[in-house]
Amino acid sequence: MTEGTQAGRHAGDDRVALASGSRLGPYEILSFLGAGGMGEVYRARDTRLARDVALKILIDSTGENSERFRRFQSEARAAAALSHPNIVAVYDVGQESGTSYIVSELVLGGTLKSVLDRGPLPTRRLLDLGISVAEALAAAHASGIVHRDLKPENILLSSDGTPKIADFGLAKYFASTARAEGFQGTTLSVPNEQTQDGGIVGTVGYMSPEQARGDAVDYRSDQFSFGSVLYDMATGHRAFLGRSAAETMAAIINDEPEPIEKTNPRVPAPLRWAVERCLAKEPSHRYASTEDLARELKVVRAHLTEMSGTSAAAVEAAAPSRFRLWGLLVMAAVLAGFVGIFFVGKRAGDWPLPDFQRLTFQRGTVRSARFAPDGRTIVYGAAWDGAPNHLFSTRTDGRDSTRLELPEADVLSVSSQGEIAMLLSRTIGPPYGAAGVGTQFSVLAGTLARVPLTGGAPREMIEGVSGADWSADGKTLAIIRQVEGKARLEFPIGKTLFETTDQIRSLRLSPGGDRIAFLVARADTDVSVETVDRTGKHSVLSRGWKRSYGLAWSADGSEIWFSANERGWKTPLYAVTLAGRQRLVMRLPTWINLQDVSRDGRALVSLLTMHSTIRALAPGVSRERDLSWHDGSFVKGLTPDGKTMLFDEGGEGYFHTIYVRPMDGSPAKRIGEGRSLAISPDGHWVAANAAGRRSQLVLLPTGAGEPKVLDSEGHGFEEAAFFPDGKQLLAVGDRSCLIDLQTGKLRVVAPSGTSCLVVSPDGREMACTGPKGEGVIYPVEGGASRPIPGFEAGREGPLAWSSDGRSLYVGQSGRLPLRIFRLDLATGKREFWREFAPPDRAALSDMYYFAMTPDGKAYAYSPFYLPTDLYLVTGLR
Repeated sequence: MTEGTQAGRHAGDDRVALASGSRLGPYEILSFLGAGGMGEVYRARDTRLARDVALKILIDSTGENSERFRRFQSEARAAAALSHPNIVAVYDVGQESGTSYIVSELVLGGTLKSVLDRGPLPTRRLLDLGISVAEALAAAHASGIVHRDLKPENILLSSDGTPKIADFGLAKYFASTARAEGFQGTTLSVPNEQTQDGGIVGTVGYMSPEQARGDAVDYRSDQFSFGSVLYDMATGHRAFLGRSAAETMAAIINDEPEPIEKTNPRVPAPLRWAVERCLAKEPSHRYASTEDLARELKVVRAHLTEMSGTSAAAVEAAAPSRFRLWGLLVMAAVLAGFVGIFFVGKRAGDWPLPDFQRLTFQRGTVRSARFAPDGRTIVYGAAWDGAPNHLFSTRTDGRDSTRLELPEADVLSVSSQGEIAMLLSRTIGPPYGAAGVGTQFSVLAGTLARVPLTGGAPREMIEGVSGADWSADGKTLAIIRQVEGKARLEFPIGKTLFETTDQIRSLRLSPGGDRIAFLVARADTDVSVETVDRTGKHSVLSRGWKRSYGLAWSADGSEIWFSANERGWKTPLYAVTLAGRQRLVMRLPTWINLQDVSRDGRALVSLLTMHSTIRALAPGVSRERDLSWHDGSFVKGLTPDGKTMLFDEGGEGYFHTIYVRPMDGSPAKRIGEGRSLAISPDGHWVAANAAGRRSQLVLLPTGAGEPKVLDSEGHGFEEAAFFPDGKQLLAVGDRSCLIDLQTGKLRVVAPSGTSCLVVSPDGREMACTGPKGEGVIYPVEGGASRPIPGFEAGREGPLAWSSDGRSLYVGQSGRLPLRIFRLDLATGKREFWREFAPPDRAALSDMYYFAMTPDGKAYAYSPFYLPTDLYLVTGLR
C-alpha cells in the first residue's frame, strides 16, 4: 500500500480505511461504497485499463493463516471460477503491503433489498429477476460451487435492472467439506450485526434448514435460500422472521411460512408451487438440479406471456372487487396449462403417482421397443449378456420374453396390421479420427425390412435407412434415408418432405397422419424437436437440448413427448404442443429413453444408468488398469511417451470437464471446462473447444500459463491432433484445417468431407478418411493424394502412424470387441495387431474413444456401458 493510503482505524472508529485519491496497487480509490462483516468496498479507478471497478479489501485480518483471510481467498477463487452475465465478474485479486483485495465489476444500481423495501414485485418483474438469478445459480452449481449466503442484499441490480449475484465469501465446493476448505469455525450473519465466529454459516432468515442445523450442504441449500428470496419478492416480507435469530432458525427448521395466496392472491399457482418446492424442509424434495428450477420459472413466464392480453394484465391491474371474477378465469387457464407439473410443482399426494412395471430382467442394453396393435404385446430389440442385438417379444401381463427367430436387428415400428418394420445390417459412420472408434450416438443406418409379427422371413426394402414409422392404416411407411451426406425424410417413400445435413432421429407419424415429428441433432450437442406436415411445412417446437433420443406422440395427438436434457446424463420426459408450449412430464434420477406411447396413454420407457470408464496400459507394464476418474471418463489422447493421458468427464456433475492424469495412476488434474481435442507432444498444452462454444478453439495450459484463444475463422472443430513438433495443430470439423500455433494462421488442407487426424512422424503427410469412407493420404504442403493400400472403406478409420512411418494402425468402427490392424503403407499387407474389450461385456454398448502411442507400447480406451431395463408406465399426465 502506498504512503498516505491509511485513513486510520481504531477500536470503535467508524472511519473508512482508504482515503479518496489513495492507491492500492494500480487502483486509485474514488469513493467508499459500503462495508460488510469481512471487508470494505470502494469505487476505484483501474489506471491500466481506464475503467471504474469495485475494490473490496479485507479488514481486521490477523494474518494469512486467519479464517477471514482464508474465506476472503475462497470468495476470490469461487467468483473467479464463474463466468455468467448474472454473476458479478471478478477481474483481479492481489495483496499490497499486507492488505488483501479483490477487484470486480462495478454495479451501481443498488440491491434487490432496496427494491423489496418498497413492497412485493409484480409477477412479471419477479419472474424476470428470478429466472436470471436461477440461471446464475445453476451456472455456479454446474461448476461445483454453492453460494451459501444468497439473500436480497447479495443480489445487485445494474442501472438497467439486471440482477447480479455477489459476495461469494461463504461459497464452497460440493466435493469439499467446510473443514477441508479451511473453515475451521463457522459464522452466523445477523441483520445489522457483525458476523460472529463459532455459529452457523449463512444469514438468518435466508439460510436452509440444513444450514441452521449445522449439517453439510449442497446446491439444494441455495435453492431453499432462493425460495426465501422469491417468497420475499412475491409477498413483500420474509418467509421466516422471529423475534430473535434463534427463533428465526427454529422456524426455518420446524415451521411452514404463511401461504403466499393469503398475502398476495395475485401470484399464479404454478409460481407458488415452485416457491413451495424450493422451501421444502428435506433437500431431496427440492429440485434435482437448479437448471430444472430455472426452466420451470421460464415455463410459468411463458404461460403468463401467452395470456398477457387478458389474464396476466388483468390480474396485475384489477381492483379487489373485480379480481375474484378475473382471478377465477386466470387460475383456470393457468391450471389447465400446468396440469402436467404435478411431478415438479405440486406436492406429493395431489395427483396419483405413475405406476412402473418392469418388463425385462436380463443384463444388457435395450435399444428399441414398440407396442403391438393389441396394446398388450411389446416387441423390443436388446443386446443381452454381450450377445448381438436381437428382437424379442413380451406381454404386459407376463414376465418372460421370447426371442424372435430373426436376424440381428432393431425394431422401428409395428403396424396396425401386425407387421414389423425393422432395421438390418446396422452400420456406423467412420471413427472420429485418431481418438474415436465409433459411438452409440452416431447415425445408425442399415437395410429397412418388413416381417409379419406372426413370423416369417424378413423382406428387405431399402438400404441407407436410419428410421421408419408406419401410417395409422399400416399400409405406408415414413422413413429417414441417408443420401450423399444428407438426411432425408420421406413420406410416402420417395417423396421428400424435409432434408438436412444434420442428423434426423426418432421419426414418428401423428395419430391423424397429417404431421411427422422428429428430432434434429447437430453434432450431438444441439437437438431440437421439429415437425413437418404432408405439404412440407416445417416447424421447430423446442430447441437447445444437449441430448435427446426418444420421441412419441401423446395418445390424443395434442402433444409430442420426448426425453431430453441440457447437460449431464439424466434425461427427463417433457411434452410440447404444436404451439410450442412445453412442460415437464416426469423426472427420475436416471436416463429416461421414451420408446412408445400407446393409444390409451401408457408409455414404454427404457431406464438407463450410463457410465464410461478408461482402461489403460502404461509403458513398461504388462496388465491393463482402470484409470477412470468419475462416472463419465472418456480418454481423448496420450503423449507420445505414453506417460500422460488426456480425458474428459461427461457424466453427472462434471459434464464437459477436462483433465490430465499420469498413466501411473497418480491423481488427475483438472484443466478447465469445455471439450478437449488433443494434448501436445510435450504434455504442456491441451487443444479444446471452449465450454458451450463449439466454434471457439482454445489452448489450455496443463501447468503454469494463460489460455490462448485460436482464431478458428468460423469453423466448428470436432477433433484435433498436434503435429509431432508441437508447433502446428490439425483441426477437423466442417473442413480439415492446419493452424500454425506460432503465427495463428489457418489454412484448409483437404477437400470438403475429408477428415484428416493422423500425422506422419516427419509431419509431412496426413492419413485421412474421405467422403465415402475411403482411406487417403494427403501431403501437408499440398500435392497429389494417394490411397491407403489395404484400407477397407466405410468399415474403419486411421488411428495412429507407426514410429518408423512405414505402417498405419486402423480400427474397425461399430464392432465389439474393437479390432485393430496394422497396414504396410508400401505393400498394403494387412496384419492383425490387437483386440480390445473390457472384462465385463454384459452391458457394453460401445468403445467410445481409443488412443495409443506410435510405438504401440501404451494405449487407453473407453468402454461405454448402457445397462438398461424396460418399463411400462401407467398414469403419466
